[in-house]
Amino acid sequence: MSKARKAGIVLIAALVGVSGVFVHFGLPGQLYAHWHNSWYGNQAPDKNIWLPDYKVAIEGKPIPGITDLSGLAYDPDHDRILGITNGVPMEILALTRDGDLLERYPLIGFEDTEGIAYMGKGRVVIVDEQQQRLHIFTLPETAGPIRADQTESLAIEINLSEHNKGFEGVTYDPANDRIFAIKERDPRQLYSITGMLGSIGNRMQIRIKDLTAWVDRGVFSKDLSEGYYDPRTGHLLLLSEQSSNLTELDQQGNFVSILSLRALAGDLKHTLPQAEGMTMDNKGELYIVSEPNLFYRFTQTKAGLSASAEKH
Repeated sequence: MSKARKAGIVLIAALVGVSGVFVHFGLPGQLYAHWHNSWYGNQAPDKNIWLPDYKVAIEGKPIPGITDLSGLAYDPDHDRILGITNGVPMEILALTRDGDLLERYPLIGFEDTEGIAYMGKGRVVIVDEQQQRLHIFTLPETAGPIRADQTESLAIEINLSEHNKGFEGVTYDPANDRIFAIKERDPRQLYSITGMLGSIGNRMQIRIKDLTAWVDRGVFSKDLSEGYYDPRTGHLLLLSEQSSNLTELDQQGNFVSILSLRALAGDLKHTLPQAEGMTMDNKGELYIVSEPNLFYRFTQTKAGLSASAEKH
């Protein structure tokens, strides 16, 4: 190990040691996470997503005519990216994997749509931040309007905020019919809602579980703007707009890896300005959108999970 690297590790360790209660939320905690990845490396290449291996392939591509793009989801049935906006007009967008606009689905009667996740067979779940409400519905075969009063919905009115700091993101675990609802901040929170899709039209069996301990233990960021559940690994990715990073947690909510979205920390030419939405496709490609309308795609540079996923 070079003297420079040793000196850097000692400096980071010192910062972490004196950081006290700020380790989880401030810069020292983020430095510790990066140091942890550098020092220990990928301990389970066949089980981890491993964010340090990702490099930018498309950087800051504007999507014309779109404002306030907030959430992303991958639709494997149509090999497309679904986006959702929270401005005027509120709408769901269908995009190519290169960030080109395909279709628009206007949203009628919603208040503050922020996150979207794909549940299979055309179904999606979206989250309304102001109401802390989850809406489930099937996208029409032909792009057209979607009304809030025609959806299945569930409100989780816990720790309601008067300052628009409610549910910011949502993602879905299809194997366990489990939705993850992500609260932005004040406080940062994470909930799992199991059985919601299976209860539609059947006997209701819904379980809501507070997983905020995962965030407190393993996420070194000020806020949470989006999440993605990876069915290949069972790991959860959590995006932070204010801290400009992306964190990987394992199936027990333990820290695995981190990716900085700042220009000086990687190969981005410019810091990703306002990271609001994020997803991955079935080949392991990573997508992030920055409000109001910038599109990013990241590719894994080393053979690993993404390569094995592409073969299947």
